[in-house]
Amino acid sequence: MRNNENERTMYWTLELASYLEDAPWPAAKDELIDFAMRTGAPLEVVENLQEIEDEGETYESIEEIWPDYPTKDDFFFNEDEY
Repeated sequence: MRNNENERTMYWTLELASYLEDAPWPAAKDELIDFAMRTGAPLEVVENLQEIEDEGETYESIEEIWPDYPTKDDFFFNEDEY
């Protein structure tokens, strides 16, 4: 069976996710979409948020939306050396 050509999957990058860093966490899906639109985030950010299956839940951080979001521990930068 072939995928519908209109079907989209979420595609996050660090740049796209950075538009949500200052979002009013915790936030519901609709609040995040509103925030992205008000702050001039690229259309891809809004589309990704719209793709989330909304069960009325509140998200605490970007990690709950994009589980692969890199955290400070993901970087091999040793702050003690500088």
